[in-house]
Amino acid sequence: MRRELGPGLDDPRWPGPVRLVELTAQNALAVHQLLALGREYSGGQVADYATWLNAFETDPEFDQALCFVVEDALGVVAVAQCWTSAFIRNLVVHPRAHRQGLGLALLNQLFAVFRQRGEGYVDLKVMESNLGARRLYERAGMQYIQRHELEPR
Repeated sequence: MRRELGPGLDDPRWPGPVRLVELTAQNALAVHQLLALGREYSGGQVADYATWLNAFETDPEFDQALCFVVEDALGVVAVAQCWTSAFIRNLVVHPRAHRQGLGLALLNQLFAVFRQRGEGYVDLKVMESNLGARRLYERAGMQYIQRHELEPR
């Protein structure tokens, strides 16, 4: 799916008492745990913690500034990890915060950041079976640009 970053981007509307924070050494484990939880619910891949964390130092696609972390009173509640190539690698909202508008606010935040970086669009891949995510991305203005058949496992 793809979202063009031209005119008409919405400002993020953060629901309730949440705050956007940086990825830090203090919250990195909680961020990774939420990414792993997302994998359980909707598929995808997340490397083990050490490999994932090390990639911020060794992989040019990883940039801490493109790991958008949202916290509430209980801790990390949402994360969107993007690559420098304007690709959303993972987006996960904790089940305790589903259906509150947090995913849409997070998408609008990262769209604004990529637009400020001079990108023309943001891409992602989503499984056909992940209906909740597909509905979210459609609400955020993302459009299907290509479909692929999965190879049997």
